[in-house]
Amino acid sequence: MSVCKPTKKGSDTARYVDHTLLKPNATQDEIGKLCDEAKTYCFASVCVNPSYVALSAQLLRGSGVKVCTVVGFPLGSTTPTVKAIEARDAIANGADEIDMVINIGALKSGNDALVYDDIKAVRDATRGKVLKVILETSLLSNEEKVRACAASKKAGADFVKTSTGFGGGGATVEDVKLMRETVGPLMGVKASGGIRDAKIAADMIAAGATRLGTSASIAIVTDAKSEGKGY
Repeated sequence: MSVCKPTKKGSDTARYVDHTLLKPNATQDEIGKLCDEAKTYCFASVCVNPSYVALSAQLLRGSGVKVCTVVGFPLGSTTPTVKAIEARDAIANGADEIDMVINIGALKSGNDALVYDDIKAVRDATRGKVLKVILETSLLSNEEKVRACAASKKAGADFVKTSTGFGGGGATVEDVKLMRETVGPLMGVKASGGIRDAKIAADMIAAGATRLGTSASIAIVTDAKSEGKGY
């Protein structure tokens, strides 16, 4: 297993970061830049759309940086079968980690059996890889967040994750604390959406996050001012 060695100095927060580019108009050149930055600072992974998994895997081979991609993204409303196929295809193309969106409508309808089956289908398709389950917390009540966390844990997911970044809201300290309390100390919690500077990142980690999804990664690890309103 390759171990990443940074070529530019950044904070220890780099090891928490999924360096993210999920906008629909991302170009191949931008993905190349994303991967170069991830290698430079030794981020945990790059998180890209499925069509860029193979390219990212090629660019990051031997670097120690993982390739993360998304499934059922960003709505979560495809079927368990489709999500499982997406996950298998992504892994075949070189993905190390899968971030899936739950069936939000099923959760809000009280159909917890479907929520569980949806997650379990992707878990079965991703054995040996890291699975993160995106709850889209801005659309949920606290009770729904707890139920979604419980279903994710029961299905054997590795992480629960706050947000897609496309659902009208991002991570909050309160949600991260609630998710950590629900899943316990051993499961991962990923905070994503609106993490734009070093202070917010530190607050999320203090609340219990063990991974951060952000496009402001370099600003965070160099304590610089972030530009724009990215993921």
